[in-house]
Amino acid sequence: MRNEIDCRHCPLKAMKVFSPHTPEETAFIHEFRKRELHVEAGDTIVREAATSDDLYTLRGGWAFRYRTLSDGRRQILNFLLPGDLTGLQQEVAGNTPYGVEALTAAQLCVFPRNRLWDLYSRFPSLGYDLTWLSAHQELIVDENLVSVGRRTALERVAMLLVHLYKRSEVLGLVGERGIHLPITQQHIADALGLSLVHTNRTLRRLAGEGLYELDNGHLRLGDLTRMQRIAEYNAIPVRGRPFL
Repeated sequence: MRNEIDCRHCPLKAMKVFSPHTPEETAFIHEFRKRELHVEAGDTIVREAATSDDLYTLRGGWAFRYRTLSDGRRQILNFLLPGDLTGLQQEVAGNTPYGVEALTAAQLCVFPRNRLWDLYSRFPSLGYDLTWLSAHQELIVDENLVSVGRRTALERVAMLLVHLYKRSEVLGLVGERGIHLPITQQHIADALGLSLVHTNRTLRRLAGEGLYELDNGHLRLGDLTRMQRIAEYNAIPVRGRPFL
C-alpha cells in the first residue's frame, strides 16, 4: 500500500504554471481529498455510462476522455494532462456521460462531489478555481469541435500536435528529445474524426516536410511557427493556472 502524499508536498506545486494555495486552502484540500488513485496505462479510470460520485485531478501522467457509439466507434473528447480536473459533468448528467482511460501510468487525487457545497461555502476562491478549470476545458473542447467541423485533415493533425506540445511545454515537460507523446495514430484518428489511413497519410506528409519528428514516443516540432500557421493555432493563456 502506497503512502499518500500530503497536499503540502503535491508535485503540482513545483510546476511554475500553477497558482499557489494559501496554507488554509491547502489544509482544506488535504481534508477534502477522499483518496489517491494509481493506475497503469490502459486502465479505466471512469467507466462510461456508470454512476460516479467522484471528481478527479490528474496529478501525474496522461489520460483521455471519450464517448463510444453503439457500434464501437469512439470519439476522444480531450486529452488530460497533469492538473486537469474531470467529473463535474456528472453533476448535470447523472450517470457519467463519458469514459476516462489512462494513456500512461498515472496518479490521481479523488474528491467527493457531494461535498462541493462545503468547498464553495468555506472557500469561494477554490469555487472560482473550479469554474476556471471548467471554462478552460470548455475552450479546449470548443477548439476540438472547430477542428472536427471545419479544419482540413492537415490542419487538424497540425493543431493537435501543436496543442499537445504547447500544453506539455507550460507544464515543463519538454526535454532535449521534445515531449513524451504516449498517443497512437488510432488515438489521433479518434480525436480528429479521421480514418486511420487518412491519419497516417497526413502524418507522413507533415513529417516529410520536416514539420515534426516522432522518435520512440518523443515528439519534436521542427518548425513550430509554420505548424501554428497551418493549424491557425491561438494560444490559450495559462499563466497562474489554478488546480485542486
